[in-house]
Amino acid sequence: MSEQAPALNFAAFVFSLLHTTAVHLGDADDPNTGQATPPNFEAAQQMIDILGILEEKTKGNLTAEERQLLEQGLYELRMRFFEVKKDGGPRIIVP
Repeated sequence: MSEQAPALNFAAFVFSLLHTTAVHLGDADDPNTGQATPPNFEAAQQMIDILGILEEKTKGNLTAEERQLLEQGLYELRMRFFEVKKDGGPRIIVP
């Protein structure tokens, strides 16, 4: 018998995008290989841009919790992007 995937909601979708960005920044292991990868700045910037578009297009349509998750996650990724790009920074593991 096959297992059903958990229901996808907005928070899970945003977490997925945040985690993907963390992988591109080298802060989380690639879920396909289980290995750390070097930062891919182009892919990380593209994911940050996608999250920014999502924030813009959903403005006024999110719960307070959803808005806070998206805003805080996007802020932290933007700061981390510049930190990694500047000096590589310490490796942060994202669960």
